Amino acid sequence: MKIGPARFNTYFWLILGAAVLAWGCHTGSSQKKAPKSGYRILRLHLEVNPDGTDKSSTITVGRQSTFQVNVEKVPFLDEQHLVRASVVEDELGGFAIRVQFNRQGTWLLEQYTVSHKGKRIAVFSELDTLRWLAAPLITRSLADGVFTFTPDATREEVDNLVLGLNGTVKKLRNRTTLNDELR
Repeated sequence: MKIGPARFNTYFWLILGAAVLAWGCHTGSSQKKAPKSGYRILRLHLEVNPDGTDKSSTITVGRQSTFQVNVEKVPFLDEQHLVRASVVEDELGGFAIRVQFNRQGTWLLEQYTVSHKGKRIAVFSELDTLRWLAAPLITRSLADGVFTFTPDATREEVDNLVLGLNGTVKKLRNRTTLNDELR
């Protein structure tokens, strides 16, 4: 079978054009990526009464209008229980972070919110620095595994945190899937 030089050049230029077009579309993508460092930690700590032991400590929440809360040092939920995180807009033009937990996280969130109404859930995270973002009051049972809070952070910090947390979820899911396949 003979292919003439003209036909070869036509196919060559068509393939080259398609490759350049595909590359241009890929690099022009506006999808945001998580920062390389930080923005990957989210821990929920329960408010407790000071008991004189080293199992709890007093923390300061907020940057401008601060308040103190005594919390357990060990979190009851962390990023390993996450399914996804997102930024939600409120009616007044503000924003909040909504996190969805896996089955185990949903059970723990329900258990802690049922048995500790009137206490606070302190939210610890890593933005540019490690800090306490919020401490909302538990007013009802959270049985659906969704926890929404308004953080003491800028919109840019919150967007980066959500991207970083979702990246962590993806890495943990891949690691878990690989480990399950090896068993």
